[in-house]
Amino acid sequence: MSNVKKLYSNPDGSIVIENRHFTLTVGKNALAEGLILKKNGRDLLDKSAPIPVFSLMENRPFNNEIKLMYPNKRTVFGAKSVELVDGRIKVYFDLVSFGAWVDVEIEDEYVIFRLGDFIITATDFESVPGCGYKLNMDVPPVQEFRLLSLSVKRMKNFGQWLNVTWDDDAAVAVIGTSTATRIDHEKRDNGALTLTADAIRGIKLVGCSCALICTEGGESMLDAIDAFEEALDLPRGVKSRRDPSNKTSILRVPGLYLHRNESFDYVINIAKKCGITKLLFSDSYFFIPPKRGYALHGNYDYNERFPNGPSDVKAFLDKLKAEGFTPGLHFLQTHIGIESRYVTPVADHRLNLTRHFTLAKPLSETDTTVYVEEPTADAPMQVDCRVLQFGGELIHYESYTEEPPYAFLGCKRGHFDTNVTEHPMGLIGGTLDVSEFGATSVYVGQNSSLQDEVSAKLAGLYNCGFEFCYMDGSEGTPPPHDYHVSNAQYRTIKLFDNPPKFCEGAAKTHFGWHWMSGGNAFDVFQTQNFKKHLTQFPFDEAEQIRQDFTRVDFGWWYFFEDIEPDIYEFGISRAVAYDCPITLICPATWELPANKRASDNFEVIRRWEEYRDQLTEEQRTLLRDPVNEYTLLKVGDGLEMVPYDRMTAPEGITAYGFEHNGKYHVTLWHKKDSAKLSLACGNISYRDEYEGSELPTENIDGKTVITVSDKAYITLSSKDELVNVIAEATVI
Repeated sequence: MSNVKKLYSNPDGSIVIENRHFTLTVGKNALAEGLILKKNGRDLLDKSAPIPVFSLMENRPFNNEIKLMYPNKRTVFGAKSVELVDGRIKVYFDLVSFGAWVDVEIEDEYVIFRLGDFIITATDFESVPGCGYKLNMDVPPVQEFRLLSLSVKRMKNFGQWLNVTWDDDAAVAVIGTSTATRIDHEKRDNGALTLTADAIRGIKLVGCSCALICTEGGESMLDAIDAFEEALDLPRGVKSRRDPSNKTSILRVPGLYLHRNESFDYVINIAKKCGITKLLFSDSYFFIPPKRGYALHGNYDYNERFPNGPSDVKAFLDKLKAEGFTPGLHFLQTHIGIESRYVTPVADHRLNLTRHFTLAKPLSETDTTVYVEEPTADAPMQVDCRVLQFGGELIHYESYTEEPPYAFLGCKRGHFDTNVTEHPMGLIGGTLDVSEFGATSVYVGQNSSLQDEVSAKLAGLYNCGFEFCYMDGSEGTPPPHDYHVSNAQYRTIKLFDNPPKFCEGAAKTHFGWHWMSGGNAFDVFQTQNFKKHLTQFPFDEAEQIRQDFTRVDFGWWYFFEDIEPDIYEFGISRAVAYDCPITLICPATWELPANKRASDNFEVIRRWEEYRDQLTEEQRTLLRDPVNEYTLLKVGDGLEMVPYDRMTAPEGITAYGFEHNGKYHVTLWHKKDSAKLSLACGNISYRDEYEGSELPTENIDGKTVITVSDKAYITLSSKDELVNVIAEATVI
């Protein structure tokens, strides 16, 4: 590996930044002049509409003369000049007098840009130039600082999550170095992309940084990010994505019903029937489960099955691993249950408030009207979300006034069984951030220690021996979501003793790419719409997120009583075509008997799990067609993929026809139970598998009568004859 790391100025004042992969040239006027990939000489820069590499934004102009000349609104000031001084980039901007230092750290695989400091002169904060009277400020009123802005040519692929565009020969990405950096892109009219990175006041301004990575194609981009992750001690997102075991499917084990002695063997039996070796356990399998929704989240007290807590959990997981299974943990790190100790009888001060209100009058224990100083417009009016917090008391309101004096009316004191107390005038409270998912939980105030406290409890369980996780409810944060979503996740997994082999989650933001190597799982699709919704959502995301070098989970799939083998076959065949898993939600012991085709449904999953590594690229292409359907046949000691088509069949029977080895075959089953089917033909082959054992038939009045229940196979030499036979068959 060459070790080319250069930062220098040309005679014309332009600045050159070079590592072993690329050369970036920034003109003295702060406009990018070229982004050259050294191996093939491609200039990846779009020069159609040059924009400054650096800029800053103020909520309003603070310089007195600029404030007077221009409207007081959000204002962006682009860089007007750059200069290399002692290895640092000195930047000055349009209209504002102060400047900034941008530090550049060049490594073989990436280059980091960091806001080093602002450049302040003695006169920068004068209220009027030359007056000598200074404003009481020590940091420029910069709300956002653009660390990097590069317009690049759009390549074949664009991963908007990672912020990367790439093809087989070139790739360029602008990525964050921490959760604090806001990473985004803008689409240009000509198809080009402007990749951006911003530092945000109140999150991290000075010291915030981003990385520019430019390499020779997709795989080399992953190599570079892998080196980046290792150097910055980040979760190893590339290593996880390259682990072939992470594409295999998952059995999710909810915590509400599997608390009986036989549950362990029951779950293991279903997993083996499905050919699944990864088990995802809900946290409520180990903690005391709530009677409804997420009402106890945050307490995390071990239930009666694990009376010794972590030691019992570790023994349980060791037993699972000895059986060849990999355990994962499902949790919701941002949710606090309304029946938890964090809510009742005294609401924790670290719960999130969506709006803040100041008491305009003292509030006695008997008052049912809450007077506030601030306008009440747009306060929540969904009945379960009409909740105020003042001190440790929660108050439910019926309505509010929209004109002064502002007040919340019809208040019920001591909501969620909190203690009713007096509150003084001037006390600041607000509207409680009630979860929109069932209103049985509220959200954590992310700018507090509460997330770390909750995360530590979840990490205590995870560290008993879990190896992957699902971070559900991750969208449950206050804005800015592009910061808080990944930051809440990171605050949790940083407490794990061993990094997860992979993570999935309900929401993703840029920096989470480094641990959410499994993307997300799609939620439940009802049987009647399963195939339609599968092609609408997982299909689209599988192609989209592939451009981020990531897979998606085609689950979660509930085991409804009307699920049939062709439905699961359609779904999992499409998942494996994209190297993606599915997550099957383990049916409860009392739910399983309701689906008479359970063994066939499980076998469909098992076969595709076995076959996924045997798929050719040609087969993957066929399976990515959203219309045509395919099945796997047991042929000899292996499996073969063949197309099959839905056929007209009597009520209650599902039938699919296919050709193989010069003959026409039908696979059929009863949708709900079993029935006798009369076929207008004589000699047929009726087997339990394509090459399986003969099933009994009867000859009644010259017709063949078969019993249809589990999936079976009929064979005739003539396609037309067999199609007609099935279409005209009668149930007797």
